Amino acid sequence: MNKTILGIGIFFGVSAILLGAFGAHGLEKFISEGEIATYETGVMYQMYHALFLLIVACIDKVKTKDKKAILILIILGVVCFSFSLYFLATNSLTTFDFKSIAFITPIGGVLLISGWLVLAYRLFKQFN
Repeated sequence: MNKTILGIGIFFGVSAILLGAFGAHGLEKFISEGEIATYETGVMYQMYHALFLLIVACIDKVKTKDKKAILILIILGVVCFSFSLYFLATNSLTTFDFKSIAFITPIGGVLLISGWLVLAYRLFKQFN
């Protein structure tokens, strides 16, 4: 399980760097500054959670089943939160109106928070 979490954390980190570079150098001529800021927020949260997964994989005090739950919450959270921001930021470049599915963004945020809370609960439970 730790190897899987590390792999996904690395994938999220590498793809965040690539998406960030694309946003900074490829999109700046096509979308507004506000849309760039939205896009960068998605990149930032994806990178935070890539690092979070790397840390989770290295913590021995958390059981495998809890790590699996955290991994699922973070994957779904990044996909729903960060990727919805990427699509919303580039909405003007497509024919599909991504604003119609903007409700996915806060759902992703709740999933990310839930991943952190599962980790916190399991770690604090170890000390009791």
